[in-house]
Amino acid sequence: MTLNLRMAWRNLWRHKRRTWLTATAMIFSNVLLVFMISLQLGSYDMMINNTLQAFSGHLQVQRTGYNENPKLRTSMESIRPLANRLRQALPQARVTARAEGFVLASSEQRSFGIQVIGVQPEYEAGVSTIPGLVRRGRYLQNSNVPEIVIGAVMAKNLKIDTGDELTLLGSGRDGSFAAGVLTVVGVFESGNQAMDRSFAEIPLGYFQDMFTMDGHGHSIAIALDSLDQIGVAHATAESVIAGSGQLAVLDWNALHPGLQQAIQADFSSAWFMYGVLIILVAFSVLNTQLMSVLERTREFGVITALGIKPRKLASLVMLETTLMALIGLIIGVFLGWLVALYFNTAGFSYPGMEEMTERFNLPGAMYPAVSVFSMMLGPSVVFLFCMLASIYPALRLLRLQPVEAMRTV
Repeated sequence: MTLNLRMAWRNLWRHKRRTWLTATAMIFSNVLLVFMISLQLGSYDMMINNTLQAFSGHLQVQRTGYNENPKLRTSMESIRPLANRLRQALPQARVTARAEGFVLASSEQRSFGIQVIGVQPEYEAGVSTIPGLVRRGRYLQNSNVPEIVIGAVMAKNLKIDTGDELTLLGSGRDGSFAAGVLTVVGVFESGNQAMDRSFAEIPLGYFQDMFTMDGHGHSIAIALDSLDQIGVAHATAESVIAGSGQLAVLDWNALHPGLQQAIQADFSSAWFMYGVLIILVAFSVLNTQLMSVLERTREFGVITALGIKPRKLASLVMLETTLMALIGLIIGVFLGWLVALYFNTAGFSYPGMEEMTERFNLPGAMYPAVSVFSMMLGPSVVFLFCMLASIYPALRLLRLQPVEAMRTV
C-alpha cells in the first residue's frame, strides 16, 4: 500500500460511527437499487413474453410488406409444409401456421365485421394463450371442420353462445365470394376488449377452403422459451426461407413497435425516483466529508506550512471518499445480489397478482433479472455521485491559507 492510501484508510476510521453511518446509507441505497432495477428488468421480460405469448409469438415469417399493409392476397404459398420445415429446424420452438381475413359475421339477430384467423388447432396452444382462455365450450380440435371460437364481447354483441351457428361472408383470395356457416364451439375471454369484440379463430384447413387460398397463408408464428433465444432462432429461420426473396422473418420489435417505446419510457420515469435516492446519499457523503475537512482545518494548515501542496490534501480527501464509496458498493452489490437471486428463484408477487394473472392464463409471479448490468447499474451511479459530492470539500483545500488555517480553533 502506498503512503497516501494508508493515510486515507486511517483518516477514514478516525470517526468510525460517522463513517459507518454514511457507508450504511450507501449500502442500503445500493441494495435497494440492485433489487428494484433487477425486478424492473425482470418485469419487462415478463411483459414482453406475456404480450408475445398472447398471440403473435417471438418471431413471425411473413411475406414482405404484409406486416405494414395486411391484405388477403399478400400471402405465402405452401404455408403448412414451410411450417413443418421450421419445426424441424427449430426443435426448441413452437411453430404454427396462420391465415387472416376480414368477414361479416351474422347471427340470427345481428351482424358485425370481424377479423377471422385460420389456425392449426394442434399447434396453436404452444404459441398463443387463447386456447387456455376458453371460458365456455372447448377449443378447436380438427383442422377442416366448420367450427369457430369467438370472444366473449363478440358473443354478447351477436347474442349467441356455444352450439349456435354463425354465418361468415367475405371475399376469397381469387376475388370469389367466400361464405360459410360455422358452429360456435367455444367462447374465450382474453381481457383485451378489442380482441374479445372483433377476433375469432377457425381451423386453417377450413379457412383455406372457404377463402380459396389454395394452400396459402399469411404468417407462421414462432414462440420461444426466452428472449435470449431470439437471435439464434431468427438466423435459423432466415436460413430456412433463404432463396425466397418475398419472405421475411420479423422479430417482436417489428411486430410490436410500441412495446419497446413503452418500456423505455417506463424505465426513464423510474429513474426519477432512483435519482432522488441517489442525491440524498450524495448529500450524506458531502456532509460527512465536509465535516471531516472542517474539523481538520488546523491540521491541514500545519501540514501545508511544512511544504505539503494543497492538491495533495485534496487528492487525499478524494481517496478517502473513494474508499468509503467502494465499501458501500461492494457490500451493497453483494447483499443486493443475494436478495435478487432469492427472488429470482422464489418469484416476487404482490397481493392479488396471482388471481389476476391466473384469469388471463399468465405467470403469477415476477422474477428479477440477475445480470452484471442489473447488478452494477445503480451502484455505479451511486459511486459516481459520491465522488462528485467530494469535489466541494476537496476544492476548499485548494484555497487553504496555512496561516489562517492554523489559527482555526
